[in-house]
Amino acid sequence: QVQLVESGGGSVQAGGSLRLSCAASGRTFSLYAMGWFRQAPGKERELVAGITRSGATTYYADSVKGRFTISRDNAKNTVDLQMNSLKPEDTAVYYCAARRDSIWGTQPFDYHSWGQGTQVTVSS
Repeated sequence: QVQLVESGGGSVQAGGSLRLSCAASGRTFSLYAMGWFRQAPGKERELVAGITRSGATTYYADSVKGRFTISRDNAKNTVDLQMNSLKPEDTAVYYCAARRDSIWGTQPFDYHSWGQGTQVTVSS
């Protein structure tokens, strides 16, 4: 089972950019599909982006499509989320998650390992 640590959160004005990174421990990172979730206060945790274990295929929620980009480097055991054109409604705690499968899952219960989360705050 992999252990995950996120970094790169912070505060930014609307229209700005942030890059989140998630570092995974262990030698089996390439066996896991990865997802980035977010959870705003009072809301359910939602999938914003997913990537297959090969990195060949990605998924984006409609709310972030065209603004966010997920990528992974299996040699470095990392998965990143580039977030551009940020909006106040993107404010949330962002989590990376690992699923022992070839493709991402859309629900939190699909995932086996979670990072501790990193806060992203977008001001108007």
